[in-house]
Amino acid sequence: MAVYAIGDLQGCFDSLNELLDKLAFGSADTLWFTGDLVNRGPQSLECLRYVKSLGERAITVLGNHDLHLLALASGRFANKPNRTLQPILHADDCNELLHWLRHRPIFFKDDDLGWSMAHAGIHPRWDLETVESLAREVEADLRGDSYLEFMQHMYGNHPDNWHANLTGHDRIRFAVNVFTRMRYCFDDGRIDFLHKGPLGTQGGDLKPWFDISRSANFDYKLVFGHWSALGFFNKNGVTGVDTGCLWGGSLTALRLDASESEPISIKCPRHEKVHG
Repeated sequence: MAVYAIGDLQGCFDSLNELLDKLAFGSADTLWFTGDLVNRGPQSLECLRYVKSLGERAITVLGNHDLHLLALASGRFANKPNRTLQPILHADDCNELLHWLRHRPIFFKDDDLGWSMAHAGIHPRWDLETVESLAREVEADLRGDSYLEFMQHMYGNHPDNWHANLTGHDRIRFAVNVFTRMRYCFDDGRIDFLHKGPLGTQGGDLKPWFDISRSANFDYKLVFGHWSALGFFNKNGVTGVDTGCLWGGSLTALRLDASESEPISIKCPRHEKVHG
């Protein structure tokens, strides 16, 4: 009985199957997916259907590309067709798949394992209580009657820093940006939304979010995806497992229920005509 965290799929279903074969994934095992099941790769529909079919054997947090699919389905980008997501939107089970996706968490933790998961990361000014409270707020908006309104106000780069007195759409937007988009920050906690490159390519005032001094306690180890240019990363209880499958890198799994674990990866083909 094993628990594996797997990096961003982005529609690379064949690569997922190859990795699961290498893991000898069995009926007693559980998979954690770091988000971005869909978009840009050629088999987003197959990825979504498969992960959903696993039921309680799969836990996935929402990534920015998953939210993009939900926004597209809501009519938010009616004038911007997306080739790789159209098979989902035209599928007979589209509504069922989108309903399932909308009800995925944006943050997850397991007390027994001592691990937590978010797509992009955790803001250095947040303690666990704040993380869980904000996650519940975002999830309530996604799952509730205000879903379409949420989609209309979800996008934007402001506010770019955390204040406990943030309210309304600004509060939810900042939380979504942290959980699904963050890579680099300034020392004061402001998020930089422009630089996406590997470590060492950022400006002198920028640091990866996990290197900003924490002002609040967060005791869980954290696994995340989102940052393919970072590659596999493991430092001080923070582990990144997005290794750029879509771009011809690899798809990586990390066993979470072992005291020491090395990443397990398979080489992936590059998809030249990515879109979205």
